[in-house]
Amino acid sequence: MNKNIKFAFAVNHSNTFESRHFGDADKFLVFEWNGSEMLLQDELINIFKSFDEAQEHGSQKKGKSIIELLQKNNIQVLVSKQFGLNIKMVNQFFILVVIDKETSDEVLKILSNHIVWIEDELQNNLNDFKLFSIRKGILKTIITKKK
Repeated sequence: MNKNIKFAFAVNHSNTFESRHFGDADKFLVFEWNGSEMLLQDELINIFKSFDEAQEHGSQKKGKSIIELLQKNNIQVLVSKQFGLNIKMVNQFFILVVIDKETSDEVLKILSNHIVWIEDELQNNLNDFKLFSIRKGILKTIITKKK
């Protein structure tokens, strides 16, 4: 598979990952895998960070707005320390990767080493992607809806 893959990293203003949900990030760093390396392409300010949160945390309106923003930018993979209540809805459109690192450099190295897993998931699924957890190794699981 030689198709480019776009990633959105959920980071704060200092470009480090925080232990907040993906949708609560200050901005998204957009990286693109070009078949041999990951290159920074863009930075998207998360204008929906506080959208509709006064009514309810994990608002579906907020989730849908972020999905539209990311789809408009052709993002395929979301990377964060955690995902919130909209995880099942978001999972229909993007591969989700949970990491425990602080910096983009650490995550870029790990993703580059495991890119075949991401390529395989994109090639074999059209939606309802598996959740990837990258800590000491890599684990791929099915996302289930909470009851």
